Amino acid sequence: MDVTVHLAQDPEADALLGRSPLAALVGMLLDQQVPMEWAFKGPRTIADRLGTADLDAHEIAAMDPEAFAALLSEKPAVHRYPGSMAKRVQQLCQYLTEHYDGDPEAVWRGVASGAELLKRLEDLPGFGRQKAQIFLALLGKQLGVAPKGWREAAGAYGEEKSFRSVADITGPESLAKVRAHKQEMKAAAKAAKAAGG
Repeated sequence: MDVTVHLAQDPEADALLGRSPLAALVGMLLDQQVPMEWAFKGPRTIADRLGTADLDAHEIAAMDPEAFAALLSEKPAVHRYPGSMAKRVQQLCQYLTEHYDGDPEAVWRGVASGAELLKRLEDLPGFGRQKAQIFLALLGKQLGVAPKGWREAAGAYGEEKSFRSVADITGPESLAKVRAHKQEMKAAAKAAKAAGG
């Protein structure tokens, strides 16, 4: 994997995301309750604090949980909830170590269909259906992983030029479009809740 992405809007963080399958998975895991750029800068911050050029599932899985939580909690924190996210990142790395010998790319390498890949992604700790579909769309749209039926398996996130998620962010302009879409969705949900309540 060696592609150019613009998810963190930071050249060094994006370079890591583009070459490291584990960094991409960790960034996706962190992408909740914080701005997208903050989440996708997280893997680079973790690697820097570990003193490594990349993330290693075996290393993270084996770390003392308190020490790893402290690493994510250093200022600036990797996430708004660094302690709980440290636990989730370790659970993800432990799962990858146990099921894929620590090789995150094995999650999608040689997968025959989009449906199979979606199931594998949903099995990852911290990945519900929506997060799995968004990551599947990111794999298909930007990371060159496009098994048969991937767009259908990714649902609306797989649609071309949909600007619904990180899968569609290729620079500042598309980031603004995705943000606008998310704000529209929040407003619609709020209006529906008000109308129903």
